[in-house]
Amino acid sequence: MKTSRWVALGSLALVASGCSAFSDPDAGGVQVAAAFYPLEYVAGRVLGPHGEVSGLTTPGKEPHDLEPTIKETADISRADLVVYEAGFQASIDDAVAQNAGGDVLDAAAVVGLQPFAGDAHDDEDEGGLDPHFWLDPLRMATLGEAIAASLAEIDPPHAEEYVANAAALRADLEGLDEQFTTGLADCKRTTIVVSHDAFGYLARYGLEIAPVAGLSPDAEPTPADLGTLQELIRSDGITTVFGERLASPRLTESLARDMGIRTAVLDPIEGLSDETTNEDYVSLMEQNLAALQEANACS
Repeated sequence: MKTSRWVALGSLALVASGCSAFSDPDAGGVQVAAAFYPLEYVAGRVLGPHGEVSGLTTPGKEPHDLEPTIKETADISRADLVVYEAGFQASIDDAVAQNAGGDVLDAAAVVGLQPFAGDAHDDEDEGGLDPHFWLDPLRMATLGEAIAASLAEIDPPHAEEYVANAAALRADLEGLDEQFTTGLADCKRTTIVVSHDAFGYLARYGLEIAPVAGLSPDAEPTPADLGTLQELIRSDGITTVFGERLASPRLTESLARDMGIRTAVLDPIEGLSDETTNEDYVSLMEQNLAALQEANACS
């Protein structure tokens, strides 16, 4: 979506022409703004050395809670391509609608979202669709191909490289998908108790997801919800309650302590933290696989 309009940001005034900022030889290559880490990872893999990807969510922050700063709004304004997920971050939706001067790619429209598996969430804003598609490696590969197509239109001289980069990314992600398929094929248990309703896409590997909280990791479960989880833990012989790095462990640690079982980390990979700055999407998914195999006694 290319527009020709004035974009105002405080004292900053920019004209977004139909040719986008990439026509400026001093722009430093293609400029991409990505709303949060998984989108940033895919965009970076596809773009390669032909520009810069600016992440709009600061490492260590929950993307659900993001309020864009002046810098982040400026990144949206000057980007040749903005990659975001409509409906996941309301403040980013607004900032993109008001300030984007280049092309805009909605990941949700590209990959196709699946419904939430359970009802432990507030689906009023999501229409009942689960936004956490990046926990499905094959959907991430599809996003990579869509980004390559957008970049090829923005920067035709490097179009073949973008397509090749997306193909290499797909090969890596198909390999990751195969690791999960084979690694979770023979497990003593299939149910996992997780911090919030972010892991539904792992159901493609035969897992049943029981979240403590809903869409937001800060949502409070009711006493009835906790009673249901406690009964599930007893009946299924569950050994682990999974928490996260970017959210408070209070609820998961309390549930595990009450039931006399352990806690471990299952990363929804919504963003990086101080602990994971040297990791990437693939390595974090591989850590998740190892944690799932240990918790569910997979052979």
